[in-house]
Formats: sequence, structure tokens, C-alpha cells
Amino acid sequence: MHIPEHIEDKIRDEAAKGHTLNCYIYDTTPMRQKIKTLQAMMPQGVEIFYAMKANSHPAFLQTALESKVEGIEIASLGEAKKAVDAGFDASRLIYTGPGKSPEELRWCVKHGIRTVHIESLTEAYRLHQICCEYGQSQDVLLRINANFDIHEAQTTFSGGSKKFGVDEEKIDDVLPEILALDYLNFRGLHVYAASGVLKFEDLLKNCELVFQLTKNIEANYPGVCCDIIDFGGGFGVDYLETGHDFDAEAWAKGLHDLIETYQFEGRHFELELGRYLAADSGFFCTEILDIKESRGKKQVICSGGINHFRRPAALGINHPMGIVWMSRPKLHTYQERVRDEHVYFGGPLCTGADKLANDVAIDAADIGDIAVFALAGAYGLSMSNQAFLSHPLPQEIVL
Repeated sequence: MHIPEHIEDKIRDEAAKGHTLNCYIYDTTPMRQKIKTLQAMMPQGVEIFYAMKANSHPAFLQTALESKVEGIEIASLGEAKKAVDAGFDASRLIYTGPGKSPEELRWCVKHGIRTVHIESLTEAYRLHQICCEYGQSQDVLLRINANFDIHEAQTTFSGGSKKFGVDEEKIDDVLPEILALDYLNFRGLHVYAASGVLKFEDLLKNCELVFQLTKNIEANYPGVCCDIIDFGGGFGVDYLETGHDFDAEAWAKGLHDLIETYQFEGRHFELELGRYLAADSGFFCTEILDIKESRGKKQVICSGGINHFRRPAALGINHPMGIVWMSRPKLHTYQERVRDEHVYFGGPLCTGADKLANDVAIDAADIGDIAVFALAGAYGLSMSNQAFLSHPLPQEIVL
């Protein structure tokens, strides 16, 4: 992996301060450019929301605000408050995810968020009761656990038994109940099949199936119009450096054709993008504290582990990585080093699960060098076991 020159320069500047280096470096320029590019290529009616679960750091929210995304997708009251603090009006928030508490739903109704995405009939009745208390209606989408899935996706959210949404075959049991709740304004559907999809054709097939589902619902329920269709996200990132990035332009062209085929012009189509927008705006940088050979395998031990960067271990994949060589003097004559070999990277935690990279090829690394993990702008620190062993949090540096 090539480490950008300005990132390496910043790493050397930080290392020169004399403390053990363990930090995230953020440069949101790629995120800003991606949003601009997507906005230019998307069919009319497609609205981009930043899924802030990917990275809720103020720098990323500020980038989303300045880039004029349609709004923010939230999944907790804490995220809602962070989004508002960053400058987003509550009317630009959409609330997804199962298990919304009464306190969270009250905040939504009180502040007039754009839509609440209903995950169950119980949640619909809970929200309606709160709306009655306030004497205020709320726009809602119904999340569907569709009968289809995307087999090659990194993570699937539909097909089989899921905690997300209402099973497609139960729509006729649930939708009439929701339509009968006076204070809930049914606006459409949320169908999110999978995350981390690299083949644009797979996500287009998902769109086609969602459109057919929409047609069927509208045919079965005269007077009902799904004028908002939320596809979730799913645009993948090439963590394995295969050279096959998600082709967003081809997806946009295909969606345009589907909209025309189904005569869905004039509707709103929501995209909740987090990883795709934020991943390449962050680098996790951690100092190598020890290298040792253990039964034929080199173990490289860093100052930060899954308490600071959990994603590689959680998903079982290696992020692109490189080494910033610091040319530190040896501590002793027999000190181990890495030279043109496959090695394992882990952190300082007393658990075998503390893995940053498995069997990764490294040209050279020495104790005192800095291991740099790219595509760490999404699901980095926010996804990690920050409290485990009470290590200090890594610094977050914004360029």
C-alpha cells in the first residue's frame, strides 16, 4: 500500500514529539469529492444521506453538511443530538434501526424529524401512542425484511430470520394496522438487502425487486403510494485491493433505467451511505512495540489493538496497510525484525482476539516503526472496544 505523502509527513511530525504513537489521521477531502461526484451522477429524485454510524467525528459531519447531503441517517438518540449539534436541522434526519426506546421516539416526534423507519408493529403502536400524547403526526417508512438476499455481500440484512424489519410475507398482516393509525403518515418502504457489495449489478437487482414489491403493495392497497423508497446503503469498498471498486456510475445509470421502466418518476429514493463515503478519509497509525518469532510465525505487537481498531478482527479481513520506517536504534543484539515475509499484527490486549492483520506480506518492519492501516475512516474507533483494559484513547487528528 502506498501511504500518501502528506499522511506520512504528519505521522513523522507526531512521532517526533517523543510519545508512543497511536492515532487516527483524518483527511475528509476524499469524502467531499465522493459526495460531489455522486450528486452529479445520480438520477433525479435520488437523495444522499450520510450514515453517521460509519464515523460520527465532527469533521465528518461537517464535511457532510458543507457538501449539502440531503440529511443524516441516525440509529440512536446520541447520534441525533450529534447531528443537530453539527448543524443539521432535525427535519433532515431519518431514524432507522430496531429497538427504538420510548425516549428516542419522543425526541423524534417532539423535534419533527423527517421519517421514522418502523421495524415492527409494536414499534408502530409505540410511536403512535407518543404522537397521540403530543397531538402531532409523524411520517414513517415501513422496513421490510425481503425474501431475497445478496449472497456475496459482506453483511446481509434481508432473507432468512432477521431482527430488521417486517418479513415480506407478513406485510398484509402489518400494513393495514399501520395505515389505520391516524397519527402515522405512511410514506413508503425501506428495504436494505446487504452491506459491502462490490458488484453494482447485485444492488441493481435489489432495486428491481424492491420496485416490484412496491408495485405489488400499491396494487393491493388502492390509494396507498410509496412515494419514498429507501434502498439503505450497500456500496462496497475494496478493502482487499483487488482493483475492482464499486461502479457507482453504472449503478446510477441502471437505476435511471429502472425508474423509467417502472414509471416511478417524481418519487424520492434514499441512499444511506457511510462506509463508501468515509472509509478512505481515515488512517489508523500505531507504533510497533515488539516483534517476536513464535513457532515459525512472526508476531508484530503494536501499541493499539482491537480496542482502537476492531474492524479487521470483527469481519475477519485485512485492511490495506503499510509501514512508516523510523530507523530507531536496536534495544538489544538479538532483536527480531521483519524482512520480506508474511506476519501477524496484533495489539497489547490480553486476548487472542486482538488481531489487526493476519498473514500479511510485509517488506520490512522494525520495532519503533509505525504500522498504518488505510480505509480506516469508517467503522474505526466508533466500532471498537474502547473501554477494554482502559488504555488511553488514540488521538484523532484532522488535517
